[in-house]
Amino acid sequence: MGAKKKKAVTKKRGRPSAYRKEYAEQAFKLCLLGAKDEELAGFFGVRVSTIKNWKQSKPEFLAALKEGKDEADANVSKSLYRRAIGYEHDAVKIVADAKTGSEHIVHYTERYPPDTTACIFWLKNRQRAKWRDVSRQEHSGLDGGPIRHEFSEMTDDELRRILEDD
Repeated sequence: MGAKKKKAVTKKRGRPSAYRKEYAEQAFKLCLLGAKDEELAGFFGVRVSTIKNWKQSKPEFLAALKEGKDEADANVSKSLYRRAIGYEHDAVKIVADAKTGSEHIVHYTERYPPDTTACIFWLKNRQRAKWRDVSRQEHSGLDGGPIRHEFSEMTDDELRRILEDD
């Protein structure tokens, strides 16, 4: 009878991963709030290097991070855009009658005018070539030549005499 071959058992090196499947959903929600890798590491009680390892080894974790960060960025971008161009929305106030104390609801439209700072920020980031804060000034003399002044035509002796007179 032939001897049965034993299957080689390979042991994993290092300690077991602290990762759990529910971390992907938690990371998604944290990224919606603007969390970065350092904050994720603090929340999960691991090092930043562990977060980086999870991004590489856990595709669902990486996908959750990207999705959360993309959605958060899109929401902020949308809000900045609305603030830059101005917007309005329906709103309500609950008003109490001073004499009777009875309350009633008043419907109205809340309006927000365009915000100059939001416009500038948007344009500086979206159309940098047109809106950057760079001004270039070039100084030149007659017909684009060098700038000449009265001292440039003087000899060294003439300049010494002027300086000695002062």
